[in-house]
Amino acid sequence: MTDLEKQLLGWRLTTAEIVYRMPDHPGLLQAYVWQELDMAPRFPQLRRFLDFWEARLDGRIHRVRVVSAALVQPAEIRHGHDAGWLH
Repeated sequence: MTDLEKQLLGWRLTTAEIVYRMPDHPGLLQAYVWQELDMAPRFPQLRRFLDFWEARLDGRIHRVRVVSAALVQPAEIRHGHDAGWLH
């Protein structure tokens, strides 16, 4: 499925800031930014990525902040209050 088809089906651009502990220095935190099209509110792609992180990477996750925005939306209709003619 193409990205446009996903967006038309309700997928949204999802950005996650993943703050994790450095494996060699657990007292230090570092951030990683992940961004993909995902389906809100369950976020299956993000959950799959976080499961991969927990299973395969050494840095323990401290916090995840998620934002999501629809890129394709219905057109917004505005009524004009003033009308004029050029010629």
